[in-house]
Amino acid sequence: MQLLKQAKLGIVLAGLLAASGALAEVVTFKAQLNAQNEVPPNPSTAVGTGEATLDTASRALSWNIVYSGLSGPAIGAHFHGPGEAGKNAGIVLHFRSTASPITGSQVVTETQAAEILAGRWYINIHTERNPGGEIRGQLVR
Repeated sequence: MQLLKQAKLGIVLAGLLAASGALAEVVTFKAQLNAQNEVPPNPSTAVGTGEATLDTASRALSWNIVYSGLSGPAIGAHFHGPGEAGKNAGIVLHFRSTASPITGSQVVTETQAAEILAGRWYINIHTERNPGGEIRGQLVR
């Protein structure tokens, strides 16, 4: 009888673990970086793309950003937020390098994860000629 109870308990626990794992998800985001997305826009012809993933269970954010054609070397590159397209926001995460491709990962807070999922973070690449940002792209699913 005791073994039967333990077996049933094991089945119930395994089901709960499987169900909680089912709630976890890895969400993929893309960003198209260009000067028209800057606020205000600038005349740069530089372009870039960004890809990011967010693991909703661990809140691990990973990214890969590639750009070309800047007016000069990138002097800054960051995630900004919370901010919708067409609105500026503060820096929330600095990239370790500004050289293309920019890759990295970091665990974000629950609030930051919610902002990312709501589409309220963007990538911004800054140059000396465009210190407020030369190219920008909103993270979208």
